[in-house]
Parts: sequence; C-alpha cells; structure tokens
Amino acid sequence: MPGREELPETVRRSDDKAQRTWIKAHDSAVEQYGEGERAHRVAYGALKHTHEKVGDHWQPKEHGRKGPSDEQSARPRGTSDASAGGVDTRASKQHLQEVARELHVEGRSRMTKDELVDAIRKANDRATEEARR
Repeated sequence: MPGREELPETVRRSDDKAQRTWIKAHDSAVEQYGEGERAHRVAYGALKHTHEKVGDHWQPKEHGRKGPSDEQSARPRGTSDASAGGVDTRASKQHLQEVARELHVEGRSRMTKDELVDAIRKANDRATEEARR
C-alpha cells in the first residue's frame, strides 16, 4: 500500500484508525492527483475529521465531535488561511483545557479559547519536534 510508505511520524504514533484513515485518503488522492504535497494535504484533511493532534500523535475526537477540526479544513479548497495544526478549534473550551492539561500547558485556566488553541498548537509542535530527535 503506497500510503503506508508515506505515513508521517505523527500518524505512525497514532491509533490504527488514524493510520487507516490517512492511508486510504492518501492513496485515493494519489490516484486522482498524483503523488506529492496535494495527496498529503488531502490525507491530513480526512484525518482532521475524526482525530485531533495532541502532542506528537493524533487522538480520536471526543465523542460526537466528528467533522473538520479547524476553519481551514471546513473551507472550500483555495479559500483558507493558516491551519490550526490539527487542533480542534470547534471543540468546547472545556475540552481544549483538558487537552492543554494533558500537554502540561501552564496558565491554561486563565486562557481564552483562542489562546488555548494557540498554546496547544505550540505544545503539539514541540512534542513532535522532540519525538523526531
């Protein structure tokens, strides 16, 4: 399966469903668009519907929260700004605080929802970077 060879490290550290979702979407995109960055973007877009990035891996979204995890994934192609890096921006503030607690984000109880999203994204980036070492 070509997608398995392309599997990013953050997805390799995730559950089987995340891996299957990414591979299936990637392989389908390769058939339609060819190999490359576009196939990877499609695969991540599919993954963001069922999972959110927490630290150095992807976790299933809280029960009942399926769908695009950030504004970029929800918009039609070609109309997006910056991504939230796999953080579920549509999740409740309480859920974001739980994720921030899991990632040991300091000051999380005083943060706004937007600040929590940004802090989680940064913590995810750090955890991914550390896992690569």
